[in-house]
Amino acid sequence: MKIIGLDVGSKTIGVAVSDELGWTAQGLTIIRWNENDIHSADQELKEIIKEHDIGKAVIGLPKNMNGTIGERGEASKRYAEHVEKTHNISTVLWDERLTTVAAERVLLEADMSRKKRKKVIDKVAAMMILQGYLDQK
Repeated sequence: MKIIGLDVGSKTIGVAVSDELGWTAQGLTIIRWNENDIHSADQELKEIIKEHDIGKAVIGLPKNMNGTIGERGEASKRYAEHVEKTHNISTVLWDERLTTVAAERVLLEADMSRKKRKKVIDKVAAMMILQGYLDQK
């Protein structure tokens, strides 16, 4: 059983998938969606879950630096509940503070152009969220 990592934003969802043993996370894709229509990513996510035999989802939980949960965090919690009900897999919310910043730094160090960074940053953030979860297991 593989695990999927999701970095849920208002317009995109970064997607990463673990290997079979649950040791490494690989960035997979970015799903474009409309946050106001919680079902707008369902079909694409369903196909990924089926194709990769996913049994669990790790969803980034953006907390404020003081540990409180703001509007984006509440949106991630709602999406986690939706994923559990819609796709029949368990979810784990994972503290993702600074993952987007770290992803940006990695891509800058790789000397990637701003245009290219924008296309992959959510996928890299999803990979970092999932890898953090896998490392603590």
